[in-house]
Amino acid sequence: MSRLHDPFRRGQLAIAALFLSLGFQYATWAARIPAIKSDLGLSAAEVGVLLMAAGVGAAVSFPAVAWLMRRMGSRRLSLLSQLGLALLLLALAAAPNYPVALLVMCADGVLVGCLNVAMNAQGAALEARHERNTMARLHAVFSAGSLLAALLASGMTAATGSVAAHFGAAVVLLVALGATARTGLLDDATTPDGTTPDATTSDGTEPGATDPAAAEAPADPEPARRRWTLPSRLTLWMCCAMVFGTVAEGAMNDWSALYLKDIAEASAELAPLGIAVVSGMMVVARLFADGWRSRFGDGRVVLLGSAVAAAGLAAALVSGGVAPALAGFACMGLGIAAVTPCVYAAAARQGSDALTLVAAMGTTGLLAGPPLIGFIAGASSLAWGMGAVAASAGAVALCGTRIRWTAPAAPVARSEATPA
Repeated sequence: MSRLHDPFRRGQLAIAALFLSLGFQYATWAARIPAIKSDLGLSAAEVGVLLMAAGVGAAVSFPAVAWLMRRMGSRRLSLLSQLGLALLLLALAAAPNYPVALLVMCADGVLVGCLNVAMNAQGAALEARHERNTMARLHAVFSAGSLLAALLASGMTAATGSVAAHFGAAVVLLVALGATARTGLLDDATTPDGTTPDATTSDGTEPGATDPAAAEAPADPEPARRRWTLPSRLTLWMCCAMVFGTVAEGAMNDWSALYLKDIAEASAELAPLGIAVVSGMMVVARLFADGWRSRFGDGRVVLLGSAVAAAGLAAALVSGGVAPALAGFACMGLGIAAVTPCVYAAAARQGSDALTLVAAMGTTGLLAGPPLIGFIAGASSLAWGMGAVAASAGAVALCGTRIRWTAPAAPVARSEATPA
């Protein structure tokens, strides 16, 4: 069967277009913050609040996203939120003043929360339907989207200083990606909570298992109006793992260069290599992580990866110097890369409410992590702040021992991909 007609490959390409869109859209407006600051006459503090508005919008969007997932399903929600994010770029470019820009960025955060949950639900459903791993590669595509946006921003800045022209070109690409996604996304299941038929039930039983008590109970006349219940203990452990994992991931991106310059005493030319090493190792690890998941299982990948990240960074901090620091950063990028894809996949098996809550906690970790490390660094030193990053990676391993992971996926023969 050709790759074009393979249902798994077609779905993988469509969902990858969503991941690429999210990474591209975020990095597009982030790359033009200096121009937006100049156009609106903002101070440094006002720029900080503007950035915070997007994170706050994503963090508080949990109730709305949970309701929309049940009401619309992951397919419609992902397509609408992807289109909305494209249009918000035009709104940001046309924002006449600071209050309007704040509203646009807050709306951007809400739509990011919607797309983040919906596209991860699509990825988890694709894995369950075809019994093949792909979440890690999809998250690698997200990183590739950020790189593509950076290259486009560099080229457009050199060609024209107009933010509107830059964002207009970005919108054209985002619309094309949305059209690509529309042709191959999975149809939502008929279950009222938006989960797939392969999803694990809320009490941990496998799909298809019959509960005698449930068989005798009358059908719910209004399943779509199901009340939201408190998250299970399993979901809370997933939330903790996601928070600690995203704290480590976000803090490394924000503080690695400063650590190299101020603590390791690296030159100005070497300091930016911290971000490059972490990001590069994360992309490489995510390209190979699906194979590791199939061979060893999600649990071992998360436990061993987070342990390597914590031990590698801790050893680098104790050793000191530029070379050990770069080696420790590489260990962090390699080890922490597969945490979020695996936790997202595990949360999706618990239902759309669990996935939405875990995604919201991930956004909270990305939002709160860098300021928290800055507070620790201000109270002591940046070395202790980076030590907290290593501790966060170790906490992921501890939380991972409390999560019920799936067994390694059985290899699928090529002939099985062809329908009878």
